[in-house]
Amino acid sequence: MKIYINEIKENDHVDSLFLVKEKSSAVTKTGSTYLKLKLVDRSGEIEGRIWTSVENFAESFEKDGFVHVMGKAVSFQERLQLNITSIESMGEEEILFSDFFPMTEKNIDEMFQSLLEISRQIKNPHLARLLQLFWEDESFIKLFKMAPASKWLHHNYLGGLLEHTLSLVQLALKNAGHYHGLNMDLLLTASIFHDLGKVDELSYHRSFDYSDEGRLLGHIVLGIERVDEKIRQLPDFPKDLSTLLKHFLLSHHGQYNWGSPKRPMTLEAVMLHFLDDMDAKINGIQKFIKKEVPEGSRWSAYHRMFEQYFYVPTLLEQTELPDKIEKEALEDE
Repeated sequence: MKIYINEIKENDHVDSLFLVKEKSSAVTKTGSTYLKLKLVDRSGEIEGRIWTSVENFAESFEKDGFVHVMGKAVSFQERLQLNITSIESMGEEEILFSDFFPMTEKNIDEMFQSLLEISRQIKNPHLARLLQLFWEDESFIKLFKMAPASKWLHHNYLGGLLEHTLSLVQLALKNAGHYHGLNMDLLLTASIFHDLGKVDELSYHRSFDYSDEGRLLGHIVLGIERVDEKIRQLPDFPKDLSTLLKHFLLSHHGQYNWGSPKRPMTLEAVMLHFLDDMDAKINGIQKFIKKEVPEGSRWSAYHRMFEQYFYVPTLLEQTELPDKIEKEALEDE
């Protein structure tokens, strides 16, 4: 049975699976060599030490690998660490990724099915066929379902990109009907595509980080490359439609200092930017409050990105829009 790091207490005998985040050799004051490890799972991280059979153990596993560890939890300088007596490398087929990385609380297959159903509402034949090319691309779908939406700011967990994309598409459906003159086919397609470059920008198979492509090019360029590759498979795809679609990807960050090569220049692009920004920030703040509000306090810790604290009322009950009102609002659209 998997034992999570945040469950380990002093003097516990640990027998569980972990991911090796760091691995290095060190020497004691008496000249003996030992191994220093940093072990992680979805709940946190813990230091590990291997004091005996160091040479044999050192060759049996690698950094960024999954391992089966046996050992005892001890306190050292007021911090827990594992004195490891046995460590064995494990293959990916023997582990559950959800044990090691934070994962969306929502059902991935259900979210993807919802996105497919919405995409079928698109009437423009060129956009519908372009979307279909992506839905037929099994290697893309595998990445798209598992990728996080960011490294740390928002939806930073497996399935986060899909969750954020579906949320943005649903926001577009709920808000666009309030205004006249919007091209829903374009807005929905762009909402689905806006962050797809993150399947290449982010690395999430061993830890959440940026790939080399991600650091050098970024998800906006990588996303346009993927869209352009599919468009080239559709020789009758209109040039002006291709240009408009790429403009959404280029401008969805909204401001030059937020990483947008272009600012939004159509109504749909403006709406996409603001809805995307809102969804990302609300999710990020919700996750921050959940993690960073001390028990019994109404105030969060200081959020460096937003440069402020967040107040969490305890006397006011959270309320949701009644189902009847929400249903009527959607029908009015």
